[in-house]
This record gives sequence, structure tokens and C-alpha cells, in this order.
Amino acid sequence: MTDARGSESRVGETNARRAPGTPCWVSLMVHGPAATHDFYGALFGWEFRPGPQQLGPYARALLDGREVAGIGQLPPDRQLPTAWTPYFASDDVNRTAETVRLCGGTVGVGPLDAGEAGRMALGSDPAGAVFGTWQAAAHLGTAVAGVPGTPAWNELLTYETTSVAKFYETVFGFELAPETSTDRDYVTLRLGGRPVAGIHGVGDALPRVRGPHWMTYFEVADADESVELLVDLGGHVLAPAQDTPHGRVATVADPEGARFSLLSGDR
Repeated sequence: MTDARGSESRVGETNARRAPGTPCWVSLMVHGPAATHDFYGALFGWEFRPGPQQLGPYARALLDGREVAGIGQLPPDRQLPTAWTPYFASDDVNRTAETVRLCGGTVGVGPLDAGEAGRMALGSDPAGAVFGTWQAAAHLGTAVAGVPGTPAWNELLTYETTSVAKFYETVFGFELAPETSTDRDYVTLRLGGRPVAGIHGVGDALPRVRGPHWMTYFEVADADESVELLVDLGGHVLAPAQDTPHGRVATVADPEGARFSLLSGDR
């Protein structure tokens, strides 16, 4: 993880069209949306309203009336793992999807229109990590940032950074900033000099049951208190809260097993 502050849009409303490559939305597909709504509603203070239904039942999570994330329902006959998925902005999803294929990735869903909201595709990088691409129309993405209950950072956990970083550089135009002062295999993805996401190569430490995957960090007022609440709500602690250079971080999972991180403090 790296320091993602420093952007004037980092705190407050961010309901503006994003530059291509900017993380603009996070979405979760689950088997039991009603129970999932209750869990995240209690944890983050979210409320829900219906969203586009092109991929089945789907709701947008609202924080003080502003959209922050989406939760959809997996088909009953598909026993897929639940996971938070980041979406990256694109001016042309069709062209981005073709670039994904040409660079060794896979496009599993779309491109398709999500009603009047925009156009989307779901794909995976050459190592298998799933991500989305969003071409905004009426729906521009997450409408608020920098307050508890909002996505704060997206980080790819993968085997090694070199090849997969080149993939994201080519597909989305990121500038790559590898760490050189530590032994960590870490690359920060930048746009216009601003950090927007990270890639962490963890080698054999990558959970075999998950494989390479994107991890979403959600901002909270107090990581320790949020962990206690999460456990009371039926969630699971994967890595207890600990101090990092970017704040206090805990890695957790919701009752269906979707992994995410809680982040509090100055970063």
C-alpha cells in the first residue's frame, strides 16, 4: 500500500467524470444479498437502492445519500467465490476489452450496457485477478471519498509484479513506480503523477484458495472498533489490526468470505 492522499478530490464529493484508468467503483457479487446488505449496512452505515439489473439483482450502497459501492446477486447455480472487484474508468470499454485480450488477459462478461448508467466489462489479468472496466454515462462512479465507509485504496495481491504491472500499464496507461528502497515487491500505479492503486507481489504467501485478487481498503474511523463490530456481525478476521506507515489496517472477510481491509488514521 502507498500514500493515496494529496489529490484535491481525495476528501469529499468526487462525483465527476474520471480520467481513464482511475479506480471509479467497487462491486461485490454474493449469494445472499439481503444478509449482505444487513452486514455492510451495520458495519459502514450504508443504505441501499436498486441499480441496473442487466447481470441480475443489483443494488447500490449509499452513504448519506451518495453512492459508494454496489452489491449484486450471483446466479443460484453458480458457486463462484465472492470478492470485491474494482472498476477502472475507460472512455471506450470496447477498445479496452480488446486491449485486455491482446495483452493476455480474459474478458469474461461484456462489454455490455448497464441501462442508462454506462457500459461495462469484467475481465481478468494474465495471472487471473478479476477487475472491471466502466465507461460512464449517467452513473459516474463512487460519489464520495475520504470519509468512513468509503473505498480508500485498491491493491492487487499477485505472485510477482513485473509482468502483471506491464499488463495494467498497457491497458490503462498507468505510470509504474516500483519500490526501490525496500525488499518488498511492490509497484504503485500512478496517473498524472498521482497514486491510484498498487500491485503487491507476495509469491508463495498468496492464499492458494484465492489466487491473485484485488483487495479493496475501506476507510473507517477506528480500525479496532470496526473489527470488533465486524466479528459481532458474523465477519472474520484474517489479519488483526496493526499499525502501518499509512494508518492502522486490518484484513477481514464478510460472512460469505469476501476479503477486504479496514483502514483508519492518517495515511
